[in-house]
Amino acid sequence: MRVVSVGECMVELSGAGQGLWRQAFAGDTFNTAWYLRALMPAAAQVDYLTCVGRDGISQAMMDFIAGAGIGTDCITRHPTRAPGLYMIDLKDGERSFTYWRDASAARCLADDVDHLARCFLGADLIYFSGITLAILSPDRREALLAALKAADARVAFDSNMRLRLWSGQAEMCDWIARAATVADIALPSFEEEGQFFGDATPRATAQRYLNAGTTEVLVKNGGDDMLGHLDGAWLDLPCGARVQPVDTTGAGDSFNGGYLSARLAGLDMAAAAARGHATAARVVMQPGALIAADLLAGK
Repeated sequence: MRVVSVGECMVELSGAGQGLWRQAFAGDTFNTAWYLRALMPAAAQVDYLTCVGRDGISQAMMDFIAGAGIGTDCITRHPTRAPGLYMIDLKDGERSFTYWRDASAARCLADDVDHLARCFLGADLIYFSGITLAILSPDRREALLAALKAADARVAFDSNMRLRLWSGQAEMCDWIARAATVADIALPSFEEEGQFFGDATPRATAQRYLNAGTTEVLVKNGGDDMLGHLDGAWLDLPCGARVQPVDTTGAGDSFNGGYLSARLAGLDMAAAAARGHATAARVVMQPGALIAADLLAGK
């Protein structure tokens, strides 16, 4: 079993008190790769596809990724660019972010289409997000979607819509719709899809992805019950027990890691959604996007 996750890993700074900041590494698709690695059997392979620089912080990031057991062979090195950076501001467990990523090396992750094809060869599942697309130039978005379409692998997609990364809502929605046409599995969030696409219900969100050709859709619903569609059947999926979060950073990403690891293990959608929720519930009780594997439920 081999999974390739595609996107941007960033330098994360979170408050440590008295004006001090704690450094870590995180990013939406990297977070999902982290939880896939933690929850999948040791014999499975999880690779990360991105681009980093040749500077010291890039090497520290490479060492961190490899130290987590995530493959780095699909990571290219840019001669002049460096990783992006973000800072977390927390209030009552909810987070907001300030980013510095305009010159991020990850914006070049799809520059070499032959590299994409080589990395996708032999993959069972490829995972990417709306943020993966947002950081790329339009022609590189086209290149990535073409490589995903050509790959002999299932493709999973989380729309993860961040309007500030796009020139406007119309551009964002257009590319999210294009991404849906190459995805086999979609993991959208109703709050975002309703806001930007005007969906009145989770079913409307799911139906739009189904119409685009996606065959497995799970609509997350901000802590409320979720809706799934698989093999022609609609499934109402309970959200699980509520928790009072310490830090919601990485909640959706860890849910995706839990869900996809369960589906790859052969669990049905309901059991996979339950694992996704249990994973996210543990993650939001700790600061930062990533928590150690021994703290995860359901492993």
